[in-house]
Amino acid sequence: MMSGPKKRRWPAVVAVVLLLLALLAYGAWYKLFRQVPTVFATDEQHFKYASIGVEASEGLPYWIWMSLPRICPEMLPGPGGYASLGTAWEPGEAMPIGFPVKTVGFERVGINCATCHTASYRKRPEDLPTYVLGAPSGRFDAQRYIRFLFACAEDPRFNADNIMKQINSVTRLSWIDRTLYRYAIIPMTKRTLLKQRETYRWMDSRPNWSVGRTDMNPFKLRVLKLHDDATVGNTDIMPLWNMNARNGMLLHSDGLSKSVEEAGISAALAAGASRDSVDVPAVLRVVKWVRQTSPPRFPFPVDASLAATGGPIFKAHCADCHSFGGARTGTAIDKSEVGTDPNRTDHWPQAAADAFNDYAKDKPWDFNGFASSDGYVALPLDGVWIRAPYLHNGSVPTLADLLEPQEKRPKVFYRGYDVYDPVRGGFVSSGPEAERVGVRYDTAVRGNSNAGHNWGTALSPEEKAALVEYMKTL
Repeated sequence: MMSGPKKRRWPAVVAVVLLLLALLAYGAWYKLFRQVPTVFATDEQHFKYASIGVEASEGLPYWIWMSLPRICPEMLPGPGGYASLGTAWEPGEAMPIGFPVKTVGFERVGINCATCHTASYRKRPEDLPTYVLGAPSGRFDAQRYIRFLFACAEDPRFNADNIMKQINSVTRLSWIDRTLYRYAIIPMTKRTLLKQRETYRWMDSRPNWSVGRTDMNPFKLRVLKLHDDATVGNTDIMPLWNMNARNGMLLHSDGLSKSVEEAGISAALAAGASRDSVDVPAVLRVVKWVRQTSPPRFPFPVDASLAATGGPIFKAHCADCHSFGGARTGTAIDKSEVGTDPNRTDHWPQAAADAFNDYAKDKPWDFNGFASSDGYVALPLDGVWIRAPYLHNGSVPTLADLLEPQEKRPKVFYRGYDVYDPVRGGFVSSGPEAERVGVRYDTAVRGNSNAGHNWGTALSPEEKAALVEYMKTL
């Protein structure tokens, strides 16, 4: 039996041990899991730089993210680090648009809606880019960004010595943070990226997305965990503006939902947020902004007389499907009638939509409105000038090309060069600079067909020129 003094000391020892354990638990929470909200004064800044909940589930440690372009530079398309992937990086800003930094224990980098919904254009090659929020990005290569992270994680240079050397060259972390990075955060990040790589193996058997495009397969296979049906879900990015005017219309290129809120939350999940980490209030603030924001005006001179001639042509040949109030605007047109590449709509059958609607039944933000349309949505053409290339898969570079039959449309062109062609209505997609900067797009590749949408192709050259001029005013 314990003697009296030893017996009296025992509760004190237990209390000290419990206190130490509590302090260790608090320290671990504070350094690894504590979340600090990101708050921005304006909706525009929120759209550009606020977290939507990706960082807690799939965010990259900030200092590792900053180090990787210097550790694996040859794995990027060119010099300039992440800018070489087509990110929109405003002068003077610490991060590209669409790459929020949030503290979840330590600073982590995620992505948000603006990553894929910020376009850029230049009037001349020597100009700095003008960024257009809400417009579909024509330059960011989301797939190559993912592949860069995985390739660097697989490389033997991704180790604590190399990464700490890069971190120490630009900042001085506390000894606690240095210890955490070296022995916990760096090894954990490597393991996480390699594990994520396995969930993206399906990409090896599909055509590349190309710049300015995305794929629904990450949501089907990684989030919903559906069987890999080998379909191709490549699609151009949609614009995010005038959503109040789109109330009741089908959204996305294939009309998989009518709810802007559900579309926003699902996009956050596709970007890497989990059911528990998705920041629904942050997403809904973005939704509020995109409901009322408007597309930019065409930034070049417009021939008013020619545009006036084109107005009645648009009304006669296009308005029924592409003007607000048109009889078919915002509805899905069967793929057999549209005649465009069927892969994107084949990729999203009703079974996938049903799984989507069942995904969050236990959440207050559960999904209810996802469906399969078996066609493509006739979208309003507001701000159509900055939405090039055209068709749901971005297979036609300019408005002028879209008014030609398939045999006269470019079979190969280059996406990702942001110098604008104000005559044809689209980005410059051929020539030495377009080839040097852009990414080759081959319409013979599966999912890339430029067939279909033959409306307007029988017009005279003069009518086509007038119609293009009018569409610049939308």
